[in-house]
Amino acid sequence: MKSPLRFALNRMVAPDLALADFIQMAKALKCDAIEIRNDLKNREIEYGMPATRVRELCAAQGITVLSINALYPFDVWNDERRAQALELATYARECGAQGLVMCPFNEPGDTRTDAHRAAALRTALSELAPILREYGILGFVEPLGFEVSALRRKRVAVEAIKSIGGLDVFRVVHDTFHHHLAGEHEFFPELTGLVHISGVEDRDAPLNAIGDGHRVLVGEGDILGNAVQIDTLLSTGYSGYLSFEPFAESVHGLADIQQALGASIAHLQKP
Repeated sequence: MKSPLRFALNRMVAPDLALADFIQMAKALKCDAIEIRNDLKNREIEYGMPATRVRELCAAQGITVLSINALYPFDVWNDERRAQALELATYARECGAQGLVMCPFNEPGDTRTDAHRAAALRTALSELAPILREYGILGFVEPLGFEVSALRRKRVAVEAIKSIGGLDVFRVVHDTFHHHLAGEHEFFPELTGLVHISGVEDRDAPLNAIGDGHRVLVGEGDILGNAVQIDTLLSTGYSGYLSFEPFAESVHGLADIQQALGASIAHLQKP
């Protein structure tokens, strides 16, 4: 039997909203989970809000912190990345987050071969696993479907996780945008820890020209097949959250983001 839809809000939904107001919006929409980020100016981690304060605000409203988004580039392991991982793991544990989203190197000019990238991925996962175990959190590995990404497909992530014995602490993120962009057809519901959802409605843009700026809320005009992707995940055993993650400025500038989110939720809930 298919699981009911459980929605969460990534801070990217409304990056300019104060955390307390963001939490209130989540509660009003009957979303009992959120994701916070470390890449937003003047918000949470960057601004210096104590992790204990984040925990207090969420606990008061019965809100779960699913993740901190994100450790980047997690697959380029060095002393700087270790320090960053420890800092984020500490914050995650103290704010009550279940895990840490991990994104791969995603910039032009990467001259490494696939073999070198695969080796670097395994090294990073091997180094991160004991940190995650020590801090009691999960690592949510998020393949990015862009052509320049060092890790585009979930299959590669899953095989690397298995190869280093990391099934206890690693899960993959199924992002409906990146799944479509990578031309991926495989689903891994049993190893999916989190689903990011966003829509794209620009039918004229070539696939390799679609970027984060195209990512809006999921509606009737969606070309990513969100409804089908979600149905496939839920009907094959995934029972976790669907977290809204629109990057488009057109969404961030909406006069009533709560109403727009409510409409998107209603659209996805239609039988």
